[in-house]
Amino acid sequence: MAQRRARKKTVKKPTRKKSPKKAAKSLELYYWPTPNGWKISIALEEMKLPYVMKPVNIGKGEQFAPAFLKISPNNRMPAIVDPDGPGGRPISVFESGAILQYLGRKSGKLYPADERGRVQVEEWLFWQVGGLGPMAGQAFHFLSYSQEDLAYAKKRYTDEVHRLFGVMEKRLATRKYLAGAYSIADIACWGWAVAAINFQPLDEFPALKAWHERMGARPAVKRGYALGAELRKPMTDEQKKVLFGQRAR
Repeated sequence: MAQRRARKKTVKKPTRKKSPKKAAKSLELYYWPTPNGWKISIALEEMKLPYVMKPVNIGKGEQFAPAFLKISPNNRMPAIVDPDGPGGRPISVFESGAILQYLGRKSGKLYPADERGRVQVEEWLFWQVGGLGPMAGQAFHFLSYSQEDLAYAKKRYTDEVHRLFGVMEKRLATRKYLAGAYSIADIACWGWAVAAINFQPLDEFPALKAWHERMGARPAVKRGYALGAELRKPMTDEQKKVLFGQRAR
């Protein structure tokens, strides 16, 4: 008789339990509710990155605290600390434009990976950082905070904001967002448009007005804009001295 081949016994391997994914560590957002602060709170909400808000009361001078200066040597908020930075090690980032780029790379959202798309976003991001923000800020300062009534300064900066709004109007007349698709460039500009509306209505800029309303209707923009709203109070004379009397320290 032919020998029967012995059947191989199948040995069941013990099933390994999959280790649960580690929860993402929350970024620390050093923040005050201003146009520059809104850039980062809105971006974090849009990108769905976990974060905790660390208020920096700029009216009280908390931006000059030694611990904060280690994060933001320019004594300006916003700034972030990412405990899970490159190589798994913590990293701090200051300057709102640099933070937006960092968050875009980290999340893979609102900051294109392809070079042509990224260039367009960066053009409008730096347009805001070097133009819309500083000019709107100066206009608002001389209109609302200056103790002297300086007609030349008021006209100089409100005229420049009007010119910049005209640039946005032409751009947005042919597309929904500044770089084509919604991006960190739109987030950077929106808060300063909100601030500038106080002295420059949008009625003569219909495409810009539609963009402003489109942005404001986004749930993440609403959440980021509302962050810390209760902290914002009318500025006192003492706070003005802290904010506007700064020299090298």
